[in-house]
Amino acid sequence: DLHSVDRRQRQMCIRDRLRGVLKVTAPVVFGRRHVAPIVNSYLDQYPEMRVELVTNDRNLDLIEEGIDVGVRIGTLADTSMVARRVGQVQSLLVASPDYIARKGEPKSIADIAAHDVIFTAIREKAPEWRFRYNGREQIVALTPRLIVNEIDAVLLAAKAGRGLARVLSYQVADELDSGKLLRVLPKIESPILPVQLIVPSARLMAPKSRAFMELAMSCLLYTSPSPRDQRGS
Repeated sequence: DLHSVDRRQRQMCIRDRLRGVLKVTAPVVFGRRHVAPIVNSYLDQYPEMRVELVTNDRNLDLIEEGIDVGVRIGTLADTSMVARRVGQVQSLLVASPDYIARKGEPKSIADIAAHDVIFTAIREKAPEWRFRYNGREQIVALTPRLIVNEIDAVLLAAKAGRGLARVLSYQVADELDSGKLLRVLPKIESPILPVQLIVPSARLMAPKSRAFMELAMSCLLYTSPSPRDQRGS
C-alpha cells in the first residue's frame, strides 16, 4: 500500500544520507552474543556508516566517552539518560557437576558461606551476595576462593569446578543447556534485571543513532531464558 511504499522510500533516503561513525557500548558477553549481530545488520543496511563497538562490563559514561548508544543491564544510575527497555535477564547461582559431586550442594542460602565461591568484582565493593527469599532480603558475607573482574574468567573457573558463581542468565544459557553448569538453589527468587538501550538525549539524537535504536529494538526483544534445572529438582 501507499504507507508501505512511503516507509520504504524514507528508509532508502536515510540509508543514502547516513555516513560517519557510530560508537556503541555493551556488556562483554551480551555484546558478543546479541549486539554484534545487530551491528553487522546495521553495516549492511547503511553502507556509508562505520561502527565502533566497545564491550565492557563497566558502565561507561556515554558523554565522556563519546558514545552514541549504550546497552545497560539493571537499574540505571543516571536518570538523565533516555532509555528504551527491550527485555530482561535473571541473576542465577550456578556450579559445575564436578564441584557439586565433590563439595555437595547448598540446601539453603545460609549454606553458601561454607562453600568455595567465585566472586565477580567489577567495582570496589564488599564480597557479599544478596538474595530475596519469602519476600525478605538475605545477605551472605563471602570469603571468596577466587576473585575476578570479568565474566569469561568466572565461567572458566566455574566450569573447572572452582566453586559457586553468580551470573546472569544470558551469560550461561549455553552452559546450562549443555549441562556444563547446573543451577544451584533454583527456588530462590531470582532478581529480574531490565535490558535497556540508552542514549544521552532524545531531542538531540542523531539520525545514525535513531536508525541503530530502531534496528536494535526490532532485533533485541531479548527475554530471560528459563534455564531448566538440569537435575530436575
